[in-house]
Amino acid sequence: MNELIEGFNKVAVASVADAVDKVCGKRGYMDCEIKPRINEKRICGPAATVLEAATDEFVPPQHALDLIDEAPRGSVIVISIAGGEPNVAVWGGLMTAGAVANGHAGAVLDGAVRDLTEIRRDYDFPVYARAVSPGTTLGRYRTVASQVPVCVAGIMVHPGDIIVGDIDGVVVVPQAKAAEVLAMALEIDARELEQAKLIIAEKSLRKGLAKYGRI
Repeated sequence: MNELIEGFNKVAVASVADAVDKVCGKRGYMDCEIKPRINEKRICGPAATVLEAATDEFVPPQHALDLIDEAPRGSVIVISIAGGEPNVAVWGGLMTAGAVANGHAGAVLDGAVRDLTEIRRDYDFPVYARAVSPGTTLGRYRTVASQVPVCVAGIMVHPGDIIVGDIDGVVVVPQAKAAEVLAMALEIDARELEQAKLIIAEKSLRKGLAKYGRI
């Protein structure tokens, strides 16, 4: 797994998205509303998942809190909430402190994040979220499971799938296809580099497209 993570850290997120299209025959990139909200740091790591559901109980997000302590170091914490909820924060400063203490790689949320000033000032931890909101989950949502398949921003995420994201967006790489997707993404990156060099040298986009057949 470490070799795969190192490899995915070296390729463009767009190339990973294209490779998932080709290898898996389906889209792997999340809806465009999932954006970096704290900084522009790249994230890359295996998914550790949490599922939330609506409630009127005032209960803490226990599955998420436990998972932050229990997930393997370097995980990306992925939280699914009711098909996307921009007005409720499922992540904040204390959860960030726990994630940093446990060496996690980032968080991806189908809800909102809050405590931005604190997270930026004290941790500079990458959080990709649907929105920013001061609203709490207490009395609105509760965690119901962890390390189960979840749907986040239109994409199914299984525990252990590789999450790769930067300012272009977030891509989910199925664990079973990770090596094949990485090989394809590396090939795409290399071909695009050569294509760009040809376009510059020939001063012609058309010639680059004619030779490599890629845009």
